[in-house]
Formats: sequence, structure tokens, C-alpha cells
Amino acid sequence: MGLKLYFLRHGQTAYSATGGYCGTPENDPGLTPQGIEMAEAFAEVYCHLPWQAIYTSPLQRAVQTAKPLSDRLNLPMELRHGLKEVAYGEWEGMHPNEIYPKFTDSYVRWLTDPAWNAPPKGERGIDIARRCSQVLEEIEDRFSSGNVLLVSHKATIRIMLCDLMGIDIGRYRDRFMLPVAALSIVELCDRGPFFHVIGDRAHLSPYLRSLPNT
Repeated sequence: MGLKLYFLRHGQTAYSATGGYCGTPENDPGLTPQGIEMAEAFAEVYCHLPWQAIYTSPLQRAVQTAKPLSDRLNLPMELRHGLKEVAYGEWEGMHPNEIYPKFTDSYVRWLTDPAWNAPPKGERGIDIARRCSQVLEEIEDRFSSGNVLLVSHKATIRIMLCDLMGIDIGRYRDRFMLPVAALSIVELCDRGPFFHVIGDRAHLSPYLRSLPNT
């Protein structure tokens, strides 16, 4: 068996329930009670796997999502800034309906090609891809096989998946659905990445899967 990477998006937050943008430590919501349930449900289903490591974004919602599994296994979380969410700059804390009237030109450019266009004072997709690649290289250098969990964020995970698939990262918003607590599994084989699952939520109850999220 090759090295398997488990990309887990964090559980529900108040922003993910409404579609607001939050990417920096200054704008760092924790999980809702339902988000905590999602994290515990993942740990319940996946604690039986032999895990090599748990890597997580340092943002609160990602750490809270990784904690139940970390606690069950007594396996410490390894925080990596490369796994943080996109920094949305002047759009932090805003909903798209608020952004469009105030930042029409920059918002349209970003929607058209987020790889090379950033929110004002924010990050481009290529910047996220670079910092994520450093984390993935570290994991590949450290482990040749086994299971490694990466707890991160919607845009960040989609950018990593596009990069591994060889898809233009400027299309990351157009290629994958990635609800809260969704899991994607990629095995790094001799002939390249093999995608087992994208956006799976079978570990959640029907109630948790039914909750609104973006």
C-alpha cells in the first residue's frame, strides 16, 4: 500500500452555514455544536485505522475538528500554516452579496481566475498552492506508506486536489463540491496520485448531512 492522504474539511461554523468568508487568525470562528458533532462522528468511524500522523491548519475550526481523533489515539496534532484557509483580505467577514456591490471589478476578476487574482490584500490561488505543496512534500519525505490526516479548509483542500490531479488551480471553485466535514482520500502510488474518494460524508448522520453549508 502506498501513502494515503485523508483530506478532511473542518466541521460546521457560523460562516459555513451562511456563506461568509473567513480565512485569517483575526477572523477565526470555532465550530458550532453541530460542527463538534461532525468532528466526533469522523473520529468514531475512522479511529480504527492505523494513523501515522495528524496535520492540521492552525485555525481554531480545523484544530477543533482534528481534536476528537487526536484525543482518542493520543496522537498529537501537527499544526502547519501551509494548510490555512485563503486570506480574504478586505473581504474577511463579508458575504458575497455584500462584496459584489462594493468590490465589483476585483470580485469579478477573482471569480474568473482566482489562481492569479486575489481579494484586495488577500491571497492568490497560486500562493496557497505553494504553501500547501511544502506541507505535502514534508509528509512524502517523512512517510512512504500508511495513513495521514490533513484537516484544512474548503478552498485550500480543493486547490490541493486540483494540483494533485493536474487541473488548473484557477478552476478549483468549479470542479469539486466540498461540504463541511467532507473527506477526500488520495493514495500516492508509483504511477501518481490515485483518488479513492472525493467529498465523502458517509461518516455523518443524515441529520448532520442535511444541515445548510457552503
